[in-house]
Amino acid sequence: MNAAAYLLATGHSGAIALECGAQRLTYGELRDAVARAGGAWRARGLEPGERVLVFAPDGIAWVIAYLGVIWAGGVAVGLNSRLFERELSVVLSEAGARFIWCNESSRALLERLLAIVADPPQLVIDAQWSAVLPAAGAIPAAELAEDAAALWVYTSGTTGLPKAVMHAQRSVIGSADFGRDILGLNAQDRIYASSKLFFAYSLGNSLCAGLRLGASVILDSEWPTAEGVAQVVERHRPTALFSVPTLYLKMLQAGVAARFAAAGVRRYVSAGEALPAAVRREWREASGVAPVSGYGASETVVLVFYCDDDSALLKPSPRLEYRVRERGDAAAPQRLWLRHPSIALGYWQRPEAERDSFEDGWFSPGDLFRRRGDGTLELCGRDDDMLKISGQWVSILDVEQALLGASAGCVEGLAAVGFENAEGLVSIALFAVAAAGKEVQAHERLAAGIAALPKLKRPRMVKWVGELPLTATGKLQRRKLKEQLSRDAG
Repeated sequence: MNAAAYLLATGHSGAIALECGAQRLTYGELRDAVARAGGAWRARGLEPGERVLVFAPDGIAWVIAYLGVIWAGGVAVGLNSRLFERELSVVLSEAGARFIWCNESSRALLERLLAIVADPPQLVIDAQWSAVLPAAGAIPAAELAEDAAALWVYTSGTTGLPKAVMHAQRSVIGSADFGRDILGLNAQDRIYASSKLFFAYSLGNSLCAGLRLGASVILDSEWPTAEGVAQVVERHRPTALFSVPTLYLKMLQAGVAARFAAAGVRRYVSAGEALPAAVRREWREASGVAPVSGYGASETVVLVFYCDDDSALLKPSPRLEYRVRERGDAAAPQRLWLRHPSIALGYWQRPEAERDSFEDGWFSPGDLFRRRGDGTLELCGRDDDMLKISGQWVSILDVEQALLGASAGCVEGLAAVGFENAEGLVSIALFAVAAAGKEVQAHERLAAGIAALPKLKRPRMVKWVGELPLTATGKLQRRKLKEQLSRDAG
């Protein structure tokens, strides 16, 4: 099997495969370009199983270089082009890559870092690379075992340094299922993800799914903002938008949601973290369509659970098998074991984390769930998102959801964390970001929302901050808030 060839097998030759700004590429052109890229990688000496880091903003050249690596039998590794130097240095040191592909703007940074890395990858500059592709000899796609490595995805680093998740060729087998069976997408659709391609959510559910469906995939080289996403939507008129809760909220606050319906978007998906009920409701009121809320991970690439109603209860996506991973307290939310074609092979050089999360083809995410009698699941967050207060389990996600609803339109973000008070008891601290010009209303509504909560769910401390710490993929870094509480207490 070859994952790149599998993704490119269905699109009609004359149909548009990729759009980015003024650039467009048909499926016929993309297949030829990827086969030539594979030949160029092979001519440079890339051997099967060797890794290539792809470090540049999204674009058509990014996709060709990335899929070309897989076509040639290598392992493609998309990186966040805004990685901090410390994190990038770790990746360059530990990945053992043969090459790193980048654009000219990153050249000076990489040359400086590569000079101090033992056995560094060879630098390949996009402009020079793209210039030789038309003359490069196309090669047949390398045929490999389904469990042979095809790509790596780095985790977002919400709980520490990012981990490299190793994915097999088979990881793309179910890539189109969610779009086709849950969203009703097909080859006539136009798919746009606001998140970048180094993020598993965008890679799996927009690029891979879109290509396998034979649909048109819209790319944007710019970092997403509310107005920027609206402009891409109006220019390229996607029928399906994949985004994250933080950006949906920002787009609501910027007043751009109504423009999406006028541009023809008919399906919205939210993932990356839990979609607040208030944001889902407001988006439906503003655009006419509520987002489907999905759950996935870097270790699954595709969305493996989803919710398409107001219940917030998750249902399994096609092909997914799951079972409870038992732990001590039977009354507490539990971890799950998941099995799906897209489940990763494991982590690169993280044996302890791998033993905790992978077993015989199954994967157990760090999140906790409550299982209902009808087979649906309630997401309760990670281990440290569940607090035992007055002998009862409390999900801080529930607290955040309730308070976001109570203060809708007046806050840009809320995050709850647990802390130990002066009496040694567990309590909840709340960090809040007021919307510009609505500070007074935000304080009043949040205070009223807290008062309306059951006593054990009420935050005992509220800190107003300018912004919340987020990863490059928009996920909350809760550990940094806990570190701030510890510093303040010390």
